[in-house]
Amino acid sequence: MTGFATSAIHGNSSRKDLHGALRPPVYDTVAFEHDTAEDINLAFTGRKPAHAYSRITNPTVEEFENRIRLLSNGLAVIAFSSGMAAISNIILTLGGSGTNIVTSNHLFGNSLSLFKKTLKPWGLEARLVSMSHPQEISSAIDGKTRGVFLETVTNPQLEVADIRSISCITAAKGVPLIVDNTVTTPYLFRSKDFGVNVEVLSSTKYISGGATTVGGLIIDNGNFNWHQSPRLVEWAEKMGPLALLGALRREVYRNIGSCLAPHNAYLHILGLETMSLRIEKSCNNALAVARFLKQHKRVQSVNYPGLEVSAYHEIAASQFSNRFGGILTFELESRDECFTFINNLKLIRRASNVNDNKTLVLHPASTIFCEYPEKDLREMDISQKMIRLSVGIEDIDDILNDLEGGLTSL
Repeated sequence: MTGFATSAIHGNSSRKDLHGALRPPVYDTVAFEHDTAEDINLAFTGRKPAHAYSRITNPTVEEFENRIRLLSNGLAVIAFSSGMAAISNIILTLGGSGTNIVTSNHLFGNSLSLFKKTLKPWGLEARLVSMSHPQEISSAIDGKTRGVFLETVTNPQLEVADIRSISCITAAKGVPLIVDNTVTTPYLFRSKDFGVNVEVLSSTKYISGGATTVGGLIIDNGNFNWHQSPRLVEWAEKMGPLALLGALRREVYRNIGSCLAPHNAYLHILGLETMSLRIEKSCNNALAVARFLKQHKRVQSVNYPGLEVSAYHEIAASQFSNRFGGILTFELESRDECFTFINNLKLIRRASNVNDNKTLVLHPASTIFCEYPEKDLREMDISQKMIRLSVGIEDIDDILNDLEGGLTSL
């Protein structure tokens, strides 16, 4: 098998382009013609591998899915219009009224809002536990639990759970382990090797290659018996290991209409070609920034798993092959000081994305978590003094000089 970068660039497509193009064409079309009524019937019923409508499958999107499947060593992949669409689809496929998902309040703000606000009125319970305490996870799982959901590195708390230990619990309980691998990607974290059953990602981040397009992914690692998932028993009888793919492609994904646009899939494929290079540079830059901030007199504290003082350093080093991602947080004296610092930056951009090529800065409490009252923020360990930095791939001296300028202006 070829290495990660080689596989990302070349894929494993056996289809030779009609004109010998080195990049896959963009099939910006809605419908696909079939020779006979029988052919289109076979396509719609899934008895013939053919495209019928781009809301269900599309050749360009399929090429992107195939490359992700190759890179992740997963069984099946479906691409979505966004990371949030991917999370919504997996929960709607597995859960339902009167069931529960075991998760944490250390989640990206919109993910937490999905569980606590959007899905709660429909009867889905979110059981919030600490992913750093396996006994809490085990105790929260019961006969109505349809999955355990967590992030590889929580955003912005930067908590790193022992995912292998959690997977042992979920396997024993017979519920799928669903992990958001957005900030580490299959390049840093091979989720299947750690017992993860379903991986979700926002491909908007590292994969897209500089925040060109929004997208999301669900990867079924093929290591869960879907007969154990009540909503998928019938699908498992018909499709075996591909039950989750079938339920998504032919029901939830199809009916909700959260498909990835072909042009976005094409840009994601281009992003994959340089992803390993960009992640390496981003991780190296982030570690240098964390060390710089750690010794700066104006900075009260720094949170980054790459620092040896981090409580999560050892488990992160083990799970992510001694790379620690491109996101860090640090605290200043007050919210006002945070705003002053952010406003005085010259190079670093004030924006809400992460894992862009550019270094981005944000005050989480007043932006992506602005809908939560102070009490909830404290429970989520989000301080008014916290600044989140997503470190890009610029020259490290330029990043450090801009940070120094912002801090010395305080």
